[in-house]
Amino acid sequence: MTMDASRAICAVAGVLSALVIYTAVVPLLPAHAQTASGPSASAPRGNLRARTRKVPSQPPIAAPQPKPLPRTPFTAAEDAAAAIPGMPDARFWADSTDDFNNALPSKPGPWLILSSGGEDGAFGAGLLNGLTASGKRPDYSVVTGVSTGALIAPFAFAGARYDDALRDAFTKITSADIFEIGATPESFVNTWPLKDLIAKEITPQLIADIAAQYRAGRRLFVITTDLDAERTVVWNMGAIAAHGGEAARELFRNVLLASTSIPGAFPPTLIDVEAGGKHFAEMNVDGGVGGQFFVAPAPLMAAASAYKLPASELYVVVDSGLQPTSEVVPRSIEAILTQSVDMMVKVDTRLMLDRAYLVARRSGIGFNVASIPQDFHAPSRGAFDPDYMKALFQAGFNLGKSAAPFNAVPPPYPGPPESQVQEPEKAGAN
Repeated sequence: MTMDASRAICAVAGVLSALVIYTAVVPLLPAHAQTASGPSASAPRGNLRARTRKVPSQPPIAAPQPKPLPRTPFTAAEDAAAAIPGMPDARFWADSTDDFNNALPSKPGPWLILSSGGEDGAFGAGLLNGLTASGKRPDYSVVTGVSTGALIAPFAFAGARYDDALRDAFTKITSADIFEIGATPESFVNTWPLKDLIAKEITPQLIADIAAQYRAGRRLFVITTDLDAERTVVWNMGAIAAHGGEAARELFRNVLLASTSIPGAFPPTLIDVEAGGKHFAEMNVDGGVGGQFFVAPAPLMAAASAYKLPASELYVVVDSGLQPTSEVVPRSIEAILTQSVDMMVKVDTRLMLDRAYLVARRSGIGFNVASIPQDFHAPSRGAFDPDYMKALFQAGFNLGKSAAPFNAVPPPYPGPPESQVQEPEKAGAN
């Protein structure tokens, strides 16, 4: 499959993910809020893993939202030249190879790549805690994060002393800490709880520690999608942190919120920029719209490219399972969408893993990948179920602490179900 096809799959998956979140949210609404065409209280729902219908903690119901203010118009040229006022080094376009290379550390080192995955980020959080416990966790010279990986990334970058905070962030939350039920003019739910959670967890001390590591030569990149430009943005979070002050802290937190803003499901994040003296706001949404994880600009990852990553090792943490989930899909919109997106994300992730593996080989560096173990089958009772996330954190911890937490090649592609595999006939058999 071509890179264009891969990006197309990813873009569709990103958009449909909003509808998947919607299907998880609708059953939480009070009965009078569900229309006759929507799911009834007894209607079965599609799911990513066998989920019962009970939700451990119901998010609050949002008050009616006022219509958003009209946006300041701007041209494509203005958007392309835009920068953060007072912080010209805060970001760059992900398709700019020169800007990417200029932002990298001066010395090679191990890179950590953290994928999207929603609540399944508990796996990555557990894996990092387990690596610390095993004594096998290096100081990564580059850390990149997309969506839930963006929320893990600051803790992973700042080091093992933030392991407890990382564990708590992925094992002590419920859906009420992420969203409030009730549509806004831009989304199915309101994510002010997530914004407050990010402000609480991303402390001034954590930002100061990230700034110190940036000055020491390490790099932390978080990915968002500029929906206006249909381009992926790489945010140099260490450079932002190093600017200091309230404006830098607010931008740092807003970028994390933007990277998790599933379009349609969660409200987009508007980020103020300036071009040629003109001030306007860009609409940023989930970084997963442009890819499940980020290693380098697409032109450098292309099969025809001769580019070699200036890294000593490449570590990719996939916060999702990659095996098919076989089930009888109910004849409902939400179930069909959920199963379809689940499959599409797995296909896109595998394509991206294959490309990352080939780039690592081309670069003469080790490739290492970890994903949710195939034998993990803990049930989830709904979005951000703390019991499910604790079980997944423990699975990640056990893998991280094991003798072989990473595989040197991408996970094998699944074959046909065992029940359908036919034994070859023996030669000479009648």
